[in-house]
Amino acid sequence: MTPAAFARLALAFDGVIEGAHGGHPDFRAGGKVFASLGFKGADSATVRLTAEQQEMLVASEPTIFTPVNGTWGQRGYTMIHLPAADATTMKSALAMAWKNVTAASPPARRRAKAG
Repeated sequence: MTPAAFARLALAFDGVIEGAHGGHPDFRAGGKVFASLGFKGADSATVRLTAEQQEMLVASEPTIFTPVNGTWGQRGYTMIHLPAADATTMKSALAMAWKNVTAASPPARRRAKAG
């Protein structure tokens, strides 16, 4: 997986825009970052997972996924070693991260009028 391929996959999700923080490209949905590139070098990325999702991915694909060090990692932020990753695995991880941030701020719902 290349950084460009990772970016294309991230941008394919509904409502995603590319931004930047700390000098690194990031991917946002609803104004919240769910993935970023280059945190630990050109061949790395991160995704924002739940602790349970992180545990599952690290256990199943330890050559691809590792928790970010410190508090961020304890909060589910997960490092990706891009050269070891394939498109199917990345789509799955990105989908989880995207859902995590979009579910946290659902769109306003219409209230049904009482008749």
